[in-house]
Amino acid sequence: MAQDTLIHGDFSQPAIVRPEDYLWQASPLPGVDRMMLDRVGGEIARATTVVRYAPNSQFSAHVHGGGEEFFVLEGVFADEYGEYPAGSYVRNPVGTSHTPIIGAAGATILVKLNQFDARDTEQKHIDTHAVPWRLGLVEGLTVMALHDFEDEHVALVKWAPNTQFQTHRHWGGEEIFVLSGVFYDEHGRYPAGSWIRSPHLSQHTPFTQDEGALIFVKVGHLL
Repeated sequence: MAQDTLIHGDFSQPAIVRPEDYLWQASPLPGVDRMMLDRVGGEIARATTVVRYAPNSQFSAHVHGGGEEFFVLEGVFADEYGEYPAGSYVRNPVGTSHTPIIGAAGATILVKLNQFDARDTEQKHIDTHAVPWRLGLVEGLTVMALHDFEDEHVALVKWAPNTQFQTHRHWGGEEIFVLSGVFYDEHGRYPAGSWIRSPHLSQHTPFTQDEGALIFVKVGHLL
């Protein structure tokens, strides 16, 4: 991959990818395909990617020079430290390393690379099926906090059908991946598999309709 690869690389601009926009690309390793959501750099890049591992595929050992954060969307991802089924949230800080192991179920993950603050050294493996939800700011909204470091906050947010949230501005930006259902705002409709990146000080008024939605959301990390 070219060292100057740039995909949605202007973080002052909004970016949206829906499932119908997916263009899977083969990685250098057989059985591992990627849908690049944003990317600045070559094979070693600041990147947000959906990675799809075929059953029993192999991925080489590697060091996380800028940290690795991922959420398991389907199947089971594993490494020498454990197994992470769908719904797992994992953070591997700067300087950690592992060897991915993919079994018969295969795996699909949403992964963010080279985006850690070097001072953020907390390693995490969270099974979100085992963590309680707490009430959100409006009726119909429940929240599961996953990680906080200074201005960066990561959470799952569950939207009941026909939930309305107030208009708000994104200090430090907001990034959403729709895990299930359909998420809406005044700018559009975002079915499961959609990725939305909104820059610093952008604004919207989100809501759901009859489908409800579950989203993975990060805020405060795009200054």
